[in-house]
Amino acid sequence: MAKSSGSFSVIGSDVTITGNISASTELHVDGSIEGDITCASLVQGETSTVKGGIKAESARLAGKVEGSIDARELVILRTASITGDVHYDALTIEQGASVDGRFAPRTNGKTPAASPIKEVANEGVAPPLTAAN
Repeated sequence: MAKSSGSFSVIGSDVTITGNISASTELHVDGSIEGDITCASLVQGETSTVKGGIKAESARLAGKVEGSIDARELVILRTASITGDVHYDALTIEQGASVDGRFAPRTNGKTPAASPIKEVANEGVAPPLTAAN
């Protein structure tokens, strides 16, 4: 069978991986990952947990992420719960998604260096996110 250019790898819901993952194509994660993920495209299922950074050209997140995210095209679905800073070129967030971190656009396709952005104290309550229709 010839290798398809549309190939992808799947990490099932019964799989837990401790360590970094690198994939040159699309990666679909339904299991638990403790480590960084680098891939061309990431699709995260609702039951998935990632404890580590994510770097991808495109990412569609529906589960739990504890770590920074760097993606050219990022879609955060309503079932997603993200704790960490988010760097993006294009961003879509569904109403109901939970994000605890800072958002910053990438500059020229690269993650910006850490900037001294002052967080404004809001007595522990984050403002609600709104999504454009």
